Amino acid sequence: MFFRTPQERSVCEHSFGMTPLMTTVLPIRFPPPETASDAPPVIQLESVRKSFKLPNGENFDAVRSLSLDIYAGDIFGLIGKSGAGKSTLLRLINLLERPDAGQVIVEGRDLTKLSRRELRDTRQSLGMIFQQFNLIQNATVADNVAFPLKIHGRHTRAEIKARVQECLKLVGLEEKSESYPAQLSGGQKQRVAIARALAPRPKVLLCDEPTSALDSETTHELLATLRDINQKLGVTIVIVTHELQVVELLCRKVAILEQGELIEQFAIDGPTGPRLTVLGREIDALVRRRAREAAESLQSGAGLGEGSSQRRTQIQGVAYA
Repeated sequence: MFFRTPQERSVCEHSFGMTPLMTTVLPIRFPPPETASDAPPVIQLESVRKSFKLPNGENFDAVRSLSLDIYAGDIFGLIGKSGAGKSTLLRLINLLERPDAGQVIVEGRDLTKLSRRELRDTRQSLGMIFQQFNLIQNATVADNVAFPLKIHGRHTRAEIKARVQECLKLVGLEEKSESYPAQLSGGQKQRVAIARALAPRPKVLLCDEPTSALDSETTHELLATLRDINQKLGVTIVIVTHELQVVELLCRKVAILEQGELIEQFAIDGPTGPRLTVLGREIDALVRRRAREAAESLQSGAGLGEGSSQRRTQIQGVAYA
């Protein structure tokens, strides 16, 4: 397999260590898969810090002594304005960025203390999808999905082929297996990226602004795909976004960052108590508005009469078609 640049190889090597869906309109958040009530978080960030050296010699504090717990099977959103530190925080989880201080604990193991080989093996349980897809342009869709399986050399050709077909079916792209990225739409490219991230059977899927390059309809379809993966496979999803509708439509919990600090976090469908941030208040307003729209749709459907049962079914099921 060939790479156009060393950077393309580096991203791929460090990052990999369903049926066709209708447009989503109204959110329906299913509970996460059941876990033991006393189970520890699958991801624990303990007082992590990360700074970068600027060209003028000054330090920029991207993440400032931040602690966060994320539990298995959840869909957790990281949101904030540009420069808030959310993408850096996401990359700390799989050590694409190594923290200057603090602990990154995944499934009980502190990743900062692992050897390079142990870290490479652990990254197999941490899939990642990127804003710009990061597909290998001169490789077919099937070869892109197979890449994380091939680089570890633990699978036979038959096993790789079967897993690739399984992952492509999950995202509704079985017929595109021999296509090249240039022949795909933006939404299809991102679905290939999701299939590639799922190939090693990760327990966590890290998503860095996966919808920012997509139009509204394709965004809804992609969110439905991610929700479907969470429900079918129990994969924990951590998603960075600046789009409020992504949080409101997909996430169960959200953390809001400002200037590298965690300002507040809450359950999307939880009690709407006083919020500390403008973003928190805007998310609450979206949730209330969407709840009103759902109630009005149901009331309208109830009055359509017995002969319109199909239309009522569409209204009730449109959030998760």
